[in-house]
Amino acid sequence: MPPRFTLVDVFSERVFMGNPVAVIAAEGDGDGELATHVMQRITRWLNLSETTFLLPPTAPEADYRVRIFTLEREMPFAGHPTLGTCRAWLHAGGTPKRDDGVVVQECGAGLVRLRVAGDTLAFAAPALLRGGPVEEARLDELAAVLRIPRSAIVDAAWADNGPGWIAVLLETAQAVLDIEPARHHPTRVEVGVVGPYPGGGDAALEVRALFSDHHGNLIEDPVTGSLNASVAQWMLATGRVRAPFTATQGRRVGRDGRVRIDVDGSGTVWVGGHARVLAEGALT
Repeated sequence: MPPRFTLVDVFSERVFMGNPVAVIAAEGDGDGELATHVMQRITRWLNLSETTFLLPPTAPEADYRVRIFTLEREMPFAGHPTLGTCRAWLHAGGTPKRDDGVVVQECGAGLVRLRVAGDTLAFAAPALLRGGPVEEARLDELAAVLRIPRSAIVDAAWADNGPGWIAVLLETAQAVLDIEPARHHPTRVEVGVVGPYPGGGDAALEVRALFSDHHGNLIEDPVTGSLNASVAQWMLATGRVRAPFTATQGRRVGRDGRVRIDVDGSGTVWVGGHARVLAEGALT
């Protein structure tokens, strides 16, 4: 049997307005999982920000295992691919092992828990691989990439939970929306830009995510779960926001992403949004 293919729209309540992810059941037809170089080639051919490959788990407590690829490389964790993969697994008939209905995903970052509530899924934000202050030379470089004065950056922090994000805080949400970034940069870039909305609205933060592909071109990701997770952890820890809140993302690329952030009694940050299957089939 050829591998199953599912296309899932993540992080928008409006159809075709979130971030798509392709989920491929990669166990193969009895010969084992697809080779890594084949996974990377498929990802580049599809030309989405990420493609995931769904596999049987190796950890006994996990419901499934996933490998996550960008156009450039494999990543240990990413947010909208996590929600999309879980939705595809549930759509194909997957049943959680846990009695409480929580799904457990195995990935390069370890085990990630997901809560299911109808069309909405939420993942428990993983611990940062790297946090803390950003080197001044790096901030100068990022300001040049964003084409803003260095003085426009109110604060910044490493926010790396897998993809390598650096989060940059601007004064307002409008300042985030006004950015006209460079189109190319010779070294790898993964920068998230965040700014607050005035109080009383339906969103607390505006978020934009920029990353470089394998040719050095700067790409804007429509809606980014991993970045929203680490930004939420940073904003909550510094007292700039209070949970629950909603972050919006994607307006500059014609999308309507909405990411819901909550915190449970144990202090775990949950990152949620809509995830729906829009297409399915098989690779020939």
